[in-house]
Amino acid sequence: MRVAALYDIHGNLPALEAVLADVATVGIDHVVIGGDIFPGPMAREALRHLRQLAAPVSYIRGNGDRALVDVANGHDSVGLPHTLVPLLQWHAAQLDVSEVRAVSEWPLTLTLTLPQIKVLFCHATPRDDNEMFNLTTPAEQMAPAFANVSEQLIVCGHTHRQFDGIIAGHRIVNAGSVGMPFGGTEAEWLLLGEAVELRRTAYDRVAAAGRVMATDYPRKDEFIQMVLS
Repeated sequence: MRVAALYDIHGNLPALEAVLADVATVGIDHVVIGGDIFPGPMAREALRHLRQLAAPVSYIRGNGDRALVDVANGHDSVGLPHTLVPLLQWHAAQLDVSEVRAVSEWPLTLTLTLPQIKVLFCHATPRDDNEMFNLTTPAEQMAPAFANVSEQLIVCGHTHRQFDGIIAGHRIVNAGSVGMPFGGTEAEWLLLGEAVELRRTAYDRVAAAGRVMATDYPRKDEFIQMVLS
């Protein structure tokens, strides 16, 4: 079985479309969406696009997705800055009740068994969808987060930077970010099959900026400046 792991799309539909076109050329059996479709300029469209894919798709929640559901239900969201509440309210107003319910049902983690390896997918860590770490984080700090993991490989995202290394005795691969990578201008994703392959996909960022500008996303100028300029 070959799996494509796509994390941190953040409403960048042009980047997602480019990655999915790339994914189609390598032949996959399953797509894992690793959290944080939201927030972003075309997050609703990205969600609906993913839900129409022919390949099996599994979802796990990211901190942004969790915050969307909390705000949609009129609740405070742990870790959400007050300044971002109006943005999540804008997203919630675009979705129907069934879509909000579907996002609310995404789990914190997912385990898939590939022919030669068992993989745990989480957004940040298995215990927390908003926990930050990288390869330089002290092992003793991260050991409790992975103490109950029996899978041979852990796939995460959240920090928007790809890596592949050993942390607290576990091989952990960060799939990077499809829609908002901090380590370059190409969309990042992960291919799991005979090997573990960190992938990058180029796309027309000028055209993407034009599509974002045509939306009514409240922070579109900021998104274009940060991601597409």
